[in-house]
Amino acid sequence: MRLNPFGGPRRTANADAVVTGAGSGIGRAFAVELGRRGGRVLVADIDRDRAAETVGLVEQAGGKALETQCDVRDADQVARLATVAEEFFGGTPTLVINNAGIGQGGPLIGEVSLEDWKRTLDVNLWGVIYGCHVFAPRLRAAGRGAIVNVASAAAFGTAPRMSAYNVSKAGVLALSETLAAELSGSGVSVTVLCPTAVKTNILTPEAPLDGFAEKVGGPLLRWTGRPPESIATTTLDAVDGGELYVVPQVEAKLAWSTKRLVPTAYTRAAGLMNRLVR
Repeated sequence: MRLNPFGGPRRTANADAVVTGAGSGIGRAFAVELGRRGGRVLVADIDRDRAAETVGLVEQAGGKALETQCDVRDADQVARLATVAEEFFGGTPTLVINNAGIGQGGPLIGEVSLEDWKRTLDVNLWGVIYGCHVFAPRLRAAGRGAIVNVASAAAFGTAPRMSAYNVSKAGVLALSETLAAELSGSGVSVTVLCPTAVKTNILTPEAPLDGFAEKVGGPLLRWTGRPPESIATTTLDAVDGGELYVVPQVEAKLAWSTKRLVPTAYTRAAGLMNRLVR
């Protein structure tokens, strides 16, 4: 078994992992990398056909996998996911990655439809809440494992015209920090991922972006976007190192530190973006 930098076993080697939103993007990259590390992966996605495609990729990488359909907006479905996981692994998973998410952006607050607010929060925030609610007690009782919650640099970047997305990811960040404090000393670690642009399908015409993807998302992907495989590898290595925060891109690190040093100036600068996309 490979070791982490502190001399202990790597949590992500030979893991029994549950990954939500694993039918594409970062979730698929997590699943395949875990397969490459010798793991067994329960591939969960709202689209079972895409989940099945990911299973094939995990097996090609050397792992074992099972697909299952799960809509993370539904607490009962997330609870059933835990049952399927325990049947597949023959016990409690050692790694849970709450990854499922959607994009949102474009209109100003007051113009964003309440339906878009609810959909974004239901998937991005409540989906992670349900995942932690269901799996954290199981891992705590087992006395080992790791939970990864996928947030975003939007959690602290608070760019204009991304209100529902920003709020959902800020909630995931706060949830992860709280959970890490509650699980301290339990043998279960928590890691929260906060990337900027990642080359996935989150910025699509099907997402509630109202032209925002073309104006802002497209340039971000071209200039600073990283492939999901790189993000997944970086994050899993951070889990092995026991790190709470993963802020993988330079611009995300810059925003993180600048906002803490000069918060008022940072917010005023962010306002310039609002004028640029009018």
